[in-house]
Amino acid sequence: MSSDLRIRQSAVKGNIKIPGSKSHTIRAMIIAGLADGESVIRAPLLAGDTLSCLNGLEEMGINFVTKPGEHSLLKVKGSGGEFRESEKVINVGNSGTTLRILTAVGALSDKTIRFDGDDSIRKRPMQPLLSALYDIGAKVDSNSGHAPLSISGPLKGGKTMTDGISSQFLTALLLACPLADGDTEIDVIDLHEKPYIEMTLKWLDEQNIIYTNRNFEHFTIKGGQSYKPFSTTIPGDFSSATFPLIAAAVTGSKIKIEGLDFNDSQGDKRVFEIMDAMGASISHEKEGVVVAGAQLRGMELDLNDIPDALPALAIAGCAAEGETRLLNVEQARLKESDRIRSICVELRKMGAKIYELDHGLVIEKSQLTGTEVKGYGDHRIVMALSLAGMIASGETLIRDGADPIRITYPSFVEDFTKLGADISIIK
Repeated sequence: MSSDLRIRQSAVKGNIKIPGSKSHTIRAMIIAGLADGESVIRAPLLAGDTLSCLNGLEEMGINFVTKPGEHSLLKVKGSGGEFRESEKVINVGNSGTTLRILTAVGALSDKTIRFDGDDSIRKRPMQPLLSALYDIGAKVDSNSGHAPLSISGPLKGGKTMTDGISSQFLTALLLACPLADGDTEIDVIDLHEKPYIEMTLKWLDEQNIIYTNRNFEHFTIKGGQSYKPFSTTIPGDFSSATFPLIAAAVTGSKIKIEGLDFNDSQGDKRVFEIMDAMGASISHEKEGVVVAGAQLRGMELDLNDIPDALPALAIAGCAAEGETRLLNVEQARLKESDRIRSICVELRKMGAKIYELDHGLVIEKSQLTGTEVKGYGDHRIVMALSLAGMIASGETLIRDGADPIRITYPSFVEDFTKLGADISIIK
């Protein structure tokens, strides 16, 4: 039975430790699963999306030993790129990253592997990736370019192209193609979310994978390579850190955020620069980064590199003087929900002066009033609406809001409650 979230106007104070990066955790799992030998992944995110990836790899024959808790750890015995045949359909749940990367990885095998997921996953476009995989040797069957789908290989290499509207298409190819039989050339059309590709390339660099990158428009990947076992610690997730950061900024509060590495490749670390420019106080200390809220100023922001930040930044726009414009982020419509429309519709219910563009949002300073809203099964919409409830008068009720946050931030309610937020799960 689904549970609701109830939020009342409140401020925050204290320290918060950010959970591990979803994006790094999934890349680490994939590479460890493809390596020949045992890898150790410390402080991974063990939540909905990453567990979908883990379960999918296990179904393909990869062995994981999980030690959950405060000092969580994964031991992964890789398969060297060999997968077992399974009659089961791999259920990726709500994880688009898992679906796309495991589809490409599955194409390394001559065995047929089938994938499906929830209603949201069945709406997520797959055709650009499936067409690219077909070009380089995969056999593909899908529901008009969507899940449910099946894939088999092996990948032979060759020339292909992919649309860059989702960086996950290219990431999937970059991770799989080093294990293809021959070399692969990839042309990329209109790349969005460039920091996620930089993250993927950093993982390839650490594995000494041979490739060339011409201005993120053309890649060549040498075939017949292999991944090696490794040991690593997953850094904190800047996408998750966006929510306590903006909570402090919009409520005029002061908190310390711990567990982040500002030298990491995650694109969402830019949100700290954005909030600083909008008027919040950001100071870096040895133990973490201190955020102090103040009167915010509206800005025009290009979010092409950081689409996941759009819902939370829409809340900052409601609290900022003047007008805030969140632009060039059409790919936000292709996430767990159409995030441009979802956050616009729900914030309007709360009285926000917010307007939808084809590729973004325009927000004016607004006095929000608590009411009943819905989260569309989208973790980032739910968490953003929780921030809206913290600055709205009265009570905000997010229908079926408790389950989606477990996808990337399972301790969200507990962590925010410890900071003093008036947020609770209603059965």
